[in-house]
Amino acid sequence: MNELTSRTALVTGGSRGIGAAIARALAERGADVAITYHTNAEAAAKVVDEIKDRGGRALAVQADSADPVAVTSAVAATVETFGGLDILVNNAAAFEFAPLAELSAEAVNRTLAVNVRGPLLAAQAAAPHLGEGGRIITIGSNVADRAVFPGFALYSMSKSAMTGLTKALARELGPRGITVNLVSPGPTQTDAAPTDPGFVEAINAFTALGRFATPAEIAAVVAFLATPAAQYVTGSTVNADGGFTA
Repeated sequence: MNELTSRTALVTGGSRGIGAAIARALAERGADVAITYHTNAEAAAKVVDEIKDRGGRALAVQADSADPVAVTSAVAATVETFGGLDILVNNAAAFEFAPLAELSAEAVNRTLAVNVRGPLLAAQAAAPHLGEGGRIITIGSNVADRAVFPGFALYSMSKSAMTGLTKALARELGPRGITVNLVSPGPTQTDAAPTDPGFVEAINAFTALGRFATPAEIAAVVAFLATPAAQYVTGSTVNADGGFTA
């Protein structure tokens, strides 16, 4: 599993959950990996140490994805530390689940800043460093296609925007040999997942497989898109959702 040897990746929001699993998966395939984290320096350090303990190179950068300066600085820090950048994974996200009437202006602004502006600015900062075979992979959500419960309006809207960003960037960067794709996970077993048994059972029933994904299962899809085997896949959305949107 050395498909990504000599490649450098930046995973935003890589200190826990799906982001941490992606960082590990890319490192296992030989990539040098930088991750960003917002507040949990201890969790970020744990991911970095795990990668280093397995012989890889890793870096944690404190960066709030709602801050434009922090987003671009994280790209710059990755390039400075590892000498380049080949793979950008836009994973960091703000999740606000609330009825329309209860959404505050602050929640709207932060969600759009992290989930929409953040990936755009990260791609803008990364693009000059990406060469032939470069990758931009963004993490979307199944609820962009199918919001089965009330309260998803803001989050669904923000993740739906990633479809347009992915397709447009695929067209713009394709002539340079850079692919741009979107991975939309379904319900995934992270520390942010619901724990109420009734709610979990209801969500499971919406999937074809009857269960939540593990973070590693989502990371495996991202890792494949980062490898040379996926060099002809671009502008695409991969629904890694257990059949939620089937």
